Amino acid sequence: MKKTHNINIGNSIIHIEEDAYEILTVYLNEVKQHFSKNADDFEIVTDIENRIAEMFAEKLFAQQKQVVNVEDVQSVIQQMGSVKDFETSEESAEEQIPTPEYNSIKKLYRDTDQAMVAGVCAGLGHYLDIDAKWVRLFTFLTTFIFGSGLLVYMIFWIMVPKAKTRIEKMEMRGEETNLKGFANSYLHPFAEQSRGFIAGLIQAIGEFLQGTGKVIFKIIVGSIVVFASFFLLGTIVALAAFLGFWNSDVHNYFPISMVNEEYLFPMTIAAFIVLIIPLLALILFSIRVGFNGRPINKVLSYGLLVIWLGGVVTGIYYIAKVSTEFKEGAEFAQTTPLKTYPVYSLNINMERFFTREDSLNYRIDPARYKGRKILNNRDDNFNNPRSISFRIEKSTDGKVSLSTNFKSRGKTFEVALKNAQNIHYDFLQEGATLSFSPVLHIPKMSNWRGQEVELTLSIPVGTEVQVSNEFYRYLRGYGYWDCEHEEGAEYSSWIMTDTGVKCKFEKVKKED
Repeated sequence: MKKTHNINIGNSIIHIEEDAYEILTVYLNEVKQHFSKNADDFEIVTDIENRIAEMFAEKLFAQQKQVVNVEDVQSVIQQMGSVKDFETSEESAEEQIPTPEYNSIKKLYRDTDQAMVAGVCAGLGHYLDIDAKWVRLFTFLTTFIFGSGLLVYMIFWIMVPKAKTRIEKMEMRGEETNLKGFANSYLHPFAEQSRGFIAGLIQAIGEFLQGTGKVIFKIIVGSIVVFASFFLLGTIVALAAFLGFWNSDVHNYFPISMVNEEYLFPMTIAAFIVLIIPLLALILFSIRVGFNGRPINKVLSYGLLVIWLGGVVTGIYYIAKVSTEFKEGAEFAQTTPLKTYPVYSLNINMERFFTREDSLNYRIDPARYKGRKILNNRDDNFNNPRSISFRIEKSTDGKVSLSTNFKSRGKTFEVALKNAQNIHYDFLQEGATLSFSPVLHIPKMSNWRGQEVELTLSIPVGTEVQVSNEFYRYLRGYGYWDCEHEEGAEYSSWIMTDTGVKCKFEKVKKED
């Protein structure tokens, strides 16, 4: 068994065989002697030793062993290059300006030496072998056009380390980490790119933030953390409140009524994940930037990113599933003959009419509601969209009739037609007064599928129609306020002519 030594090289303890140690000692002495005349000799030798220590660690890990042998030392020397070969190449190229040798393998780091903000774009430029200004332009465009550039930049800022040591900077640029590469890196330091006005302005702002602006910056960051924390807490409370209503009639409220009951829970969780993880990332990122906090563990970062992407994919999947429920459309119409009168009044009736089925569903006892009326809550923002429209047309047969067109959508034509047939709409004629409900009704626990009701009143020429103020919002294509005879009047008067319905007083003026 060969004798071994424990050596400290590059701040790492290495177990090495004695004969390998002798070869390594001779090599390091030659390196120190060669760079002894250089002003940066200590830094150069230190970087070389650090690189040798890294290479030894890689070999020990790859071969699953504990001791460095002669073959390992010779392999490292061959990769680093011998001093004699390096001196020969220097003499042959004495008149030439040495240029860095580049390796095809690069590592991704943030280049803070050429950074405008955090060095993400500069680092990506080195890694992709393109000018950093094009990466910055792409980031700018995606931020202001798609809105995702800033989020991606922040993720890279958190997860990609910055190039601190000379070895990391050389690896970032793809330069060979051998004797010649280290020598060139000190003889020709990494060039700073010429910065324009914007970069100079950012640098000046950065210098300001290092002084008095640091306090302001921390206040701003603290405000962001507080605001995001409250928003995060509000999201959690909203989820808890929503789940608390889970067993109630929450499915009947719009826009939740659009979602199939079996899709509701996964979509809720997906929406929660998509909202809460960016908020959490913003809080952690703000704390790190504003208060010099430790970077987030990479495993945690990748885990949160995977969960967030899972939430996005799940949300998109179920949104696509819901959208297929609106693929086909169907409609059917029914015509109701009306009693003939020379003048009709059109009103909105807020009273709610109940069928026998409705009375059973809502447990309504007729005896208790004697003399009472149940009204529609027309202004409830959580009702399904009303989608009620009304037109007045000239009758082709000289009779008065009301045509009701029921429309809906569904996954198939059959489903869409069934949805349209399930629409319930209330209409009542009391003499010459026509009363219409402001809303349509669909069966309880049914999904909203774009249900609409189009009403068309057909009247003969010469028939007058008085339209109430409440009814006007449901009329299409009529200038109601232009037909107001007296200011504050409750009705406007219209009359059917050969060319269509016209304002009555407009017709009188023309005759005068």
